[in-house]
Amino acid sequence: MGGSVTRAIRNFNVENRAEREISRLKPSLAPKHPSTKSLLREEKSRHAEIKGEIARKDDKLLSLLKSVYVDSKDPVSSSIQVKDGRMHQEPKEFRLPKGPHPFDTLHLVNIPKGKVSIVEALTLLNNHKLHPDTWTAEKVAQEYHLDLKDVNSLLRYFATFEVKVFHPKDKKALPPE
Repeated sequence: MGGSVTRAIRNFNVENRAEREISRLKPSLAPKHPSTKSLLREEKSRHAEIKGEIARKDDKLLSLLKSVYVDSKDPVSSSIQVKDGRMHQEPKEFRLPKGPHPFDTLHLVNIPKGKVSIVEALTLLNNHKLHPDTWTAEKVAQEYHLDLKDVNSLLRYFATFEVKVFHPKDKKALPPE
């Protein structure tokens, strides 16, 4: 509702306001200092051919400019093909999520190959942390259909949260006041 009110106010009397702005006198150049006026006159009189050079068109440059031709086309995405004027998207490869409940009907999501869900990422990081001999980067890449380079980066730069609980006996406690 607020958008329509704003639009009505913005478009109110727009033609008259535009005509008024167009007919308004444009600002003139700032006046030049008297000393610079005399210097400009001297330079123009000393180099009269410069004024002609500025106004003259160079045929050689114009011919070179006419020979320049730029043709650009938008790149077509590899996953989209045009057939009979209709857009067709190629089907992607999906896999079911890994974990204790892969067929949970409430959270059933197809995950594209080469990607993992948050739960799977935390699971594989935790598995690698607890059992680095069995859950190597190669096994994780094969299990979750990931690139080995990505798995190595994931295992190197990401870590799961670790909660440590200290019992009161183990730490120095302040005496109660």
